[in-house]
Amino acid sequence: MSCGMTMVKYTLFLFNILCSICGILLIVFGAMLFSNIHTVEDFAEAVKTQQVPLTMIVLGIVILLISFFGCCGAIRESYCMSMTYSILLFVLMIGQLVLVTYMWLQKDKYLVIMGDVVEKAWQNRTRKSDYMDALQISMECCGRSGRADYHFQGYYPPSCCKDVRQCNDSTAFNVGCKQAFVEFWDKNADIIKYAGLAIAAIEFAGFIFACCLANNIRNYKRRSGY
Repeated sequence: MSCGMTMVKYTLFLFNILCSICGILLIVFGAMLFSNIHTVEDFAEAVKTQQVPLTMIVLGIVILLISFFGCCGAIRESYCMSMTYSILLFVLMIGQLVLVTYMWLQKDKYLVIMGDVVEKAWQNRTRKSDYMDALQISMECCGRSGRADYHFQGYYPPSCCKDVRQCNDSTAFNVGCKQAFVEFWDKNADIIKYAGLAIAAIEFAGFIFACCLANNIRNYKRRSGY
């Protein structure tokens, strides 16, 4: 194999190490997002909120497995494994672009769903107060629209304050949970979109390298057969 293709081989190997790291980061980030909403899993609306973090976790696992497959194909100089890897990488890239585009176009609708989750939690607080408590603790918020929502009962629930022993007007969180929850997803949706585009660009470069390496391996084996 030529010196140039040897460089491509090890570049592809390093690329897959980078993709493996990206896959691990997706799994970790998706798990962090999921941990903020799993406490409201009994709501039908919460199923929709869990789609993105679960998709990120699954995508991270797929990237991790494909990257491992690509590393083996590059090191063993296998044409079949390299071509299979390049095809899988291309399919994965298209899937990521579709997901990013969907999030981009449906962002406003998705944020409305986030607000509806808080509305449902607030409406059911007398029957299932733990849902509202979970939101207030994780988002550091108080009430649906603000701490004034609790004025009618004359006290704040402990989840509205960092110090549960002294929860009053001066220590209760001022921001409402609906605003905090929507802003949380709004900020993280942008992170997911741009991270997805960056990863897709890296995967496209890897696809080109994998095709070049597979083609060179095939030509090298043909010349060796004569």
